[in-house]
Amino acid sequence: MKDPVARFRSLPDLRALTPARVALGRSGVSLPTQALLAFELDHARARDAVHADFDTSAVISDLGELGLSALRVESQAGDRKTYLRRPDLGRRLDQASQRLLADTGKAGQLAIVIGDGLSPTAVHTHAVELLRRLVPLLGADGIAIGHVAVAAGARVALGDEIGELLGARMVVMLLGERPGLSAPDSLGAYLTIAPRIGLTDADRNCVSNIHRAGLGYDEAAFKIAWLVREALARGMTGVGLKDDSGDRTPQRIATTAALQDK
Repeated sequence: MKDPVARFRSLPDLRALTPARVALGRSGVSLPTQALLAFELDHARARDAVHADFDTSAVISDLGELGLSALRVESQAGDRKTYLRRPDLGRRLDQASQRLLADTGKAGQLAIVIGDGLSPTAVHTHAVELLRRLVPLLGADGIAIGHVAVAAGARVALGDEIGELLGARMVVMLLGERPGLSAPDSLGAYLTIAPRIGLTDADRNCVSNIHRAGLGYDEAAFKIAWLVREALARGMTGVGLKDDSGDRTPQRIATTAALQDK
């Protein structure tokens, strides 16, 4: 006969494998005090991340230490409250930013945009450290970064307008993702070939969940560099470009091995 307690012995192991709220227990008909307080703390952290100030000057200064000069631009949202209430305004540049980018030299192969998104906290925590790993990988592939822009009040689609005005063949946008109860500081990278106003999410690739308990900097940088290289080579992103970066075996070798097995 199986030990009736055995099924409970795996619960601590399960909780160690995931940040999800599982096997919390109960106190009467309610959660235990510790679980309730932990939930309220994570909820507060998520709210704080959404409403955090975006320090564009600090980001631009940190980029300078990587040898990257950046342009400061803003969306039409104007302030954080408007940004949260009017997503459409976060997708278009204000007039001053449009003029600035129109007067700037063309970006060439690649433009990088860093936007606050729904978690400025994620950007301050991870964006520069991710670029510290990504820039050398792009350089090794001969991919030149034309311009870098730091955008306040930014939604994903703002990168399309920025890339179009800069004349970039491709844009990589780093953006703070919507905070969750287990990750208030998750960063996402959105990659779009031939950026222009009017594109949809079907036209871009995304590498998401970049944070300390999620996708690490090195792996995220590898994935992004792989997608950039393949997108430029094939002239496509989005549904037409599958992320096969997990298979690091050269395709010609894999094909030969498959033929030998037949």
